[in-house]
Amino acid sequence: QVHLVESGGGLVQAGGSLRLSCAASKSIGSITSMAWYRQVPGNKRELVARITSGGNTNYAGSVQGRFSISRDNAKNTVYLQMNSLKPEDTAVYYCKLSYLWGLGEMDSWGQGTQVTVSS
Repeated sequence: QVHLVESGGGLVQAGGSLRLSCAASKSIGSITSMAWYRQVPGNKRELVARITSGGNTNYAGSVQGRFSISRDNAKNTVYLQMNSLKPEDTAVYYCKLSYLWGLGEMDSWGQGTQVTVSS
């Protein structure tokens, strides 16, 4: 089992920036992707950004051009740089690590970090 620890959330004014980090407890050689999701109470968890093992990225349309996902393989860490934050970005942000396990794929989730953007 891989444990993920997120950090970097907090309170920021609209237009500001935050950088989220998600560190895996151990190195995994068969990672397929790492991603950030977010969830607002009462809503479904939604994908914000994903980066594959090959470095390909994709973003939700609402954050395209403002958020950037990156990873440091040596540190088993994925980052989410969030710029030009808006009040509607307020949510709990979760990271997810997907990796090959046996004949299938496993997902591990972090505990979440709160991001609050004030207007």
